[in-house]
Amino acid sequence: MKDTTSVKKSKKQFKKKSIRKTGARLTVYALEKLPVRHTFGIPGVHVTELYDELSRSKKIRPVLVTHEAGAAFMADALSRTTDHIGVLVIVPAAGVTHAMSGIGEAFLAGIPMLVISGGVRRDCRHAYQLHDLDLQHLMEPITKQSYLIRSHQDIVSTLFEAYSVAVSGEPGPVFVEIPADILLFKGDAGHLPAGGPVVPLPPAPDRQLIHTAANLLRQARKPGMFLGWGSRDCPQYSMRLAELLQAPVATTLQGLSVFPANHPLHTGMGFSNAAVPAAENAFAGCDCLLAAGTRFSEIPTGGYGVKVPENLIHIDINPMVFHKNYTAKVAIEAEAGAALQALLENLQTSPPTICRQAIESRIASDKLQYLESWRSYRTDKINPALFFDSLRKQLASDAITIADDGNHTFLCAELLTNIKSKHFISPSDFNCMGYCVPAVIGAKLANPGKTVVGIVGDGGFLMTCMEILTASTENLGVVYFVFYDGELAQIAQGQKISYNRKTCTIIGKIGIEGVADAVGATYLNLKNNEQIDGIITQALAFSKKNMPVIVDVKIDYSKRTRFTRGVVNTVSSRFPLGEKVRFIGRALMRKATG
Repeated sequence: MKDTTSVKKSKKQFKKKSIRKTGARLTVYALEKLPVRHTFGIPGVHVTELYDELSRSKKIRPVLVTHEAGAAFMADALSRTTDHIGVLVIVPAAGVTHAMSGIGEAFLAGIPMLVISGGVRRDCRHAYQLHDLDLQHLMEPITKQSYLIRSHQDIVSTLFEAYSVAVSGEPGPVFVEIPADILLFKGDAGHLPAGGPVVPLPPAPDRQLIHTAANLLRQARKPGMFLGWGSRDCPQYSMRLAELLQAPVATTLQGLSVFPANHPLHTGMGFSNAAVPAAENAFAGCDCLLAAGTRFSEIPTGGYGVKVPENLIHIDINPMVFHKNYTAKVAIEAEAGAALQALLENLQTSPPTICRQAIESRIASDKLQYLESWRSYRTDKINPALFFDSLRKQLASDAITIADDGNHTFLCAELLTNIKSKHFISPSDFNCMGYCVPAVIGAKLANPGKTVVGIVGDGGFLMTCMEILTASTENLGVVYFVFYDGELAQIAQGQKISYNRKTCTIIGKIGIEGVADAVGATYLNLKNNEQIDGIITQALAFSKKNMPVIVDVKIDYSKRTRFTRGVVNTVSSRFPLGEKVRFIGRALMRKATG
């Protein structure tokens, strides 16, 4: 027989704990239980109550942006460079659609993000409300999960679940819509948990698969390693494995920093004919490839031009990536760190006996020869290699460098030495121009003690340059190096190769000094190679005075990167024969006739 007295007593105690709060207060309560320090967005009528509650928080600081796309890029960069999660607080409809570029970037890059939007009132019988749009269906394709809050009691538990989903497995953005009436008015909050969310542990690597993979690596004559963003938290294991195997290491674009570029076994981004010679040569004849935290996407594979051996060991937290582009002999679902550690421990019990010390000197020689080919290339504009040489010397090892999407991205990949994991970031598979300017702001807010610099092309700069006003308002000492050549250079170079003409890739004249004046930034003009050291020194000095700096870099893009040349060749080689002849013939005819 049940003890009805104790049941009545527990119900009475629960009723005492149940309290009435506005949805806005409950939202902030939940966020304060999460690793959240900043929110990004623009207030609007649907979220004014939530912004008022955020202004009262002692833990979370709301940051006003000039455009919601900038808010999303800031949140993305914060998540990439810290253990906190980037959070958006935006209005429905236009606020959400503006932010979708940054949300899509985070989705394809596997970056955790919490997107909180107001919603139209559900207590109103009227149709055609302001910002009335089906947000749930809109956000479904570019988020891991989408939630619609229906009661005050759902808010805290839903936000906790949303955070758990965002950071579990392959991370990504999660969307939560909270109707305006729930945010504005008080309701029964139910029982408020004292603790935070429970995040499920990732699966442990399968021991038998680890053993099989280790044996493949032991038997390999020329093993290689290919690392992506999923390997960002375990450089200690990847370095020790590479040294044990004497294996060259290539990375993806997003993973450029996950293995130190000053390590003697580091080769560069990718290993196809679109990679630098050090990588292409080191991976020639590779008979066993250990790939961790990568999806073998288009950019790092040079347009799917890499030669992957039959003995492919593929490690990823997301099992959906296995066998998509290249079939794996061994597929291990696990976090890269856990799997690489297990592989290392297994291999150490019976280490490989093949000695390949000569590979390090070959990599070093190839790297030096390639860099010298750039350093010796001179015109009356800024030599990219000399610029990156000086920048690397003047930046601390823990400085954060952020690139936009464009020709400069691949110059960074080929010429900039990235040393510390998660200290170089850029857009990757979504490949969104306009990322750099706001991302620098998000990274600096999250890492106030570190130097943060951006490398951005003039086209990408035009998309989000007004966001530097946010940096000025927040007194952020950041530096933007704007590579100004007057073209959308990456596409323009591809057009020149394929069509022998450039269409809609020539930019109008930009008064970058006027932009600096408009947003309250210091302006510096870098016109020739002799000025490189001095201008970079000045820019970094100004940034230490808590002011944003824009450096107008008259860059020389006339020498093409290996990536540009290699990708064009790889992609065109797969054209049907007739189409290939047509393209080549047309380009030759245009070249002959001008």
